[in-house]
Amino acid sequence: MEPEQLSQFKESLEERLRELLGEADKTVSGMSDTLDTFPDPTDRASLETDRNFMLRIRDRERKLISKIKEALERIEDGTYGYCEACGEPIGEKRLQARPVTTLCIECKSRQEKQERVRGS
Repeated sequence: MEPEQLSQFKESLEERLRELLGEADKTVSGMSDTLDTFPDPTDRASLETDRNFMLRIRDRERKLISKIKEALERIEDGTYGYCEACGEPIGEKRLQARPVTTLCIECKSRQEKQERVRGS
């Protein structure tokens, strides 16, 4: 991969990481509201449902943050853009669509097929 492409992926990943960390900070500060401010059980239940939904989203984002950090480490150690399974380069279009990916499209397809077989 060309150094300028690698630099673009790095900048994009770092920007997404900053966005996700900023959202996490907003969530933490927004959780300071207490349920006691809602004496109506319906309002309290609604707030609790909203919080649970937000926490599920943040959990997904937490996992994405971890994947982004791993991708940035791969950029630093020179393994970014290579499939972990076969060692072949991952296509640029795939990296643009999913910059944290560790598998080329062929290996990912094979993995998903095996998961479907095991799940059946």
